[in-house]
Amino acid sequence: MARKCIITGKTVQTGNNVSHANNRSRRRFLPNLQMATLFSEALGRGIQVRVTTSALRTIEHKGGLDQYITDTAKTKLPAILRPFKKQLEAKNTTAA
Repeated sequence: MARKCIITGKTVQTGNNVSHANNRSRRRFLPNLQMATLFSEALGRGIQVRVTTSALRTIEHKGGLDQYITDTAKTKLPAILRPFKKQLEAKNTTAA
């Protein structure tokens, strides 16, 4: 499984550990990935995704998973969330 956030696209970065004597050795900066179950109130179920903590904050800032999915363009959504956008749109048209 790739160490990549599906929402923000953050991946592993590389750099150097620099000692006091200015010796450099390569290191990796890993993104803070978490398995999270995001609950969709409109669909009444959870969606399990592997995202960074900053992506979770972004989703909460937008107003929740449903609002994030509806506000984001289909081309910018990850492939995992595109079917849920279609389901939300179908649910909103039948409710209106």
